[in-house]
Amino acid sequence: MNDLETRAAVARPGALRRAAPALLGYAAVRALGLVVLALWSEARGKSAYTLLTARWDSLWYTRVAELGYGYEVRLPNGDVHSNLAFFPLLPWLERLAAAVSPLSPADGGFVVSLLASLAAAWGIFAVADHVYGRRAGVCAVLLWAVLPVGIVQSMAYSESLFTALAAWALYAVLTGRWVTAGVLAGLAGLTRPVGLAVVAAVWAAGVVAFLRERGGPAPGGTSFVGGGSALPGDGAREGGRAGTPAAGPRTGAPGGAPDGPGAPGVRLRRVAGMLLAPLGAAGYVLWVGHRTGNGLLGYLDVQAGWRNGFDGGYAFARFVAARFTSFPSALAGVALLAGVGLVVWLYVLCVRQRQPLPLLVYAGVVTALALCASSYFGSKPRLLMPAFPLLLPLALLLARARTHRLVRVVGAVAAASAVYGAFWLNGSGPP
Repeated sequence: MNDLETRAAVARPGALRRAAPALLGYAAVRALGLVVLALWSEARGKSAYTLLTARWDSLWYTRVAELGYGYEVRLPNGDVHSNLAFFPLLPWLERLAAAVSPLSPADGGFVVSLLASLAAAWGIFAVADHVYGRRAGVCAVLLWAVLPVGIVQSMAYSESLFTALAAWALYAVLTGRWVTAGVLAGLAGLTRPVGLAVVAAVWAAGVVAFLRERGGPAPGGTSFVGGGSALPGDGAREGGRAGTPAAGPRTGAPGGAPDGPGAPGVRLRRVAGMLLAPLGAAGYVLWVGHRTGNGLLGYLDVQAGWRNGFDGGYAFARFVAARFTSFPSALAGVALLAGVGLVVWLYVLCVRQRQPLPLLVYAGVVTALALCASSYFGSKPRLLMPAFPLLLPLALLLARARTHRLVRVVGAVAAASAVYGAFWLNGSGPP
């Protein structure tokens, strides 16, 4: 495989036109979800817009945008819920939207999430198209759109913003744009604590690149990037039907920028990207430590006030086990085990299909942080939503189907997702 990490990828003409089917399909799925939510909420005497912009975490982000940090709630059991637990990029954008338009911060959060969800869809398409071809890219975006908790993508939450930054950071790594990758990873680190996953992906790719320059083997003997410029625009391979993905990632083309793998300019940009990547998360965590007076442990103390931490999955395992103490809660326990098994199985498929290393590292860290958090068990599907590389094995499977069958399958799942999202948001919703 030709390694493109040291060369700027050749820009494809008409990038937006190439992504248009994915973006239009994504917009249609999300529009369906919003329409069903509006109808369901109206029947229950609730405001769909309020559910999207003024409940749960949305209220905390809006308060940060309006009043800054320093607000906390002390619960009767002694827990302290501080708004320092919420990273600042989304509130900054909400405040900016309110400053330059008639929108309120809550309105700004809704607009940011809508735009960010489209940017995330485009980024997911770009990554999947680059590695597996256009048809797989469209299927990956549609799968991300029809997730059962996909309605969160339209809420004034930070998931869509984070996924957009993460997807484009990964695409930048795959195409050798190291500084861009570092900047985007830094911004992702200002969005959610799981920004660590993007930083880890950038660093893993950078370390492997340096090892190759020194003549060392890559982990597993595989390339961590794949270039798409050698393939036809419709995603077909030589001797194959258009849109039929190969079993492995794309191979690169010999073209590219004149800098060779060991060129000083390339190494310098790679080092710059790796140094930029952790600045966002590290800067905010250090600021929280200074603000609380607890130094490096300040942010962990804030999370502890929310009873949130990383315990390797022990608390979640106990939560699942407790479902089996009675009936019908045992059915919920079976569903939870099946869900965890599905996530693990998809990651194993990602490894077996030899996804590029940055995608494997990113998806692995997101999955580990989501499943091994010690609290907010009902949030785990939402926390897993940014792990879009897990969807690529399913996207490859769908990409092999005929178009009319693909439309029927996606349409049916989209309808089910829209109904579930409306039911969920009018009920327990995302904590």
